Amino acid sequence: MKRILITGGAGFLGSHLCDRFIREGYHVIAMDNLITGDIRNIEHLFPNPNFEFHHHDVSQFIHVAGDLDYILHFASPASPIDYLKIPIQTLKVGSLGIHNCLGLARVKNARVLIASTSEVYGDPTVHPQPEEYWGNVNPVGPRGVYDEAKRFQEAITMAYHTYHGLETRIVRIFNTYGPRMRLNDGRVLPAFIGQALRGEDLTIFGDGSQTRSFCYVDDLVEGIYRLLLSDYPHPVNIGNPVEITIKEFAEEIIKLTGTSQKVVYKPLPTDDPKQRQPNITKAKVILDWEPQVSRAEGLRITYDYFKSLPEEELYKAAYHREFSTT
Repeated sequence: MKRILITGGAGFLGSHLCDRFIREGYHVIAMDNLITGDIRNIEHLFPNPNFEFHHHDVSQFIHVAGDLDYILHFASPASPIDYLKIPIQTLKVGSLGIHNCLGLARVKNARVLIASTSEVYGDPTVHPQPEEYWGNVNPVGPRGVYDEAKRFQEAITMAYHTYHGLETRIVRIFNTYGPRMRLNDGRVLPAFIGQALRGEDLTIFGDGSQTRSFCYVDDLVEGIYRLLLSDYPHPVNIGNPVEITIKEFAEEIIKLTGTSQKVVYKPLPTDDPKQRQPNITKAKVILDWEPQVSRAEGLRITYDYFKSLPEEELYKAAYHREFSTT
């Protein structure tokens, strides 16, 4: 039986990856310090003898007994609310954390896949964004703690690949959504749905002309799975290339939820990307992958999930939102 370590395993994406690799017959070790992860995302796996959970901060030395075939490094705050609140921890998990994972991979002779992000492209001057684009990032701006942590992760991963011959994979993740997202994580989709469910007006930052491309979580997980098992060591964009403006997206959420709220506008945050759309040519050619779930279908599933949450979760999520168009 193959054994895989998934850091950030109790998070939104990490928990879905735990589910997928359990279904594929792996022994899964989830590791998380639960700063932004939630144990409830993986508690359904606890009775499974092929699943184990380690409550640990990967910025500290990592010890895993026995063999390891694969390591997925998904431990990192991913929403602006989180990484602006804990900027030092964000930088540490993107530097010390990846260094520890790469060192463990060398010891175990394991293949590593790291979760990078479309934020390495910053506020892009090339559209849509191909992997060859180097980006337009402000390293000392408010988003720099996240953007530069991810850019460093890519650099050190490629260094281990070229210098040590380590088997490495890099996925650049574009906006992803689905069940287990936190209503209070500051990202636009759960924020809009949360406001609609609470009967609040939907808040748009800027004039709403900025664009995003939303990928349903099952599609993303499939792309990651294929990339891990491929022989391609360089970055690959995984995301849905269907682009939509934030204003159009707000209108979709209002229609989906059947609410009568209006849209209100606030100033655009510093360094907020104006456009975000992946060029997925590499994923199509190398992985034979492209998204299968339409936005309408994915939003319906996600909305049903949020509606099923206890009422206290809904109102716990009501807070002043900033940097929310990510």
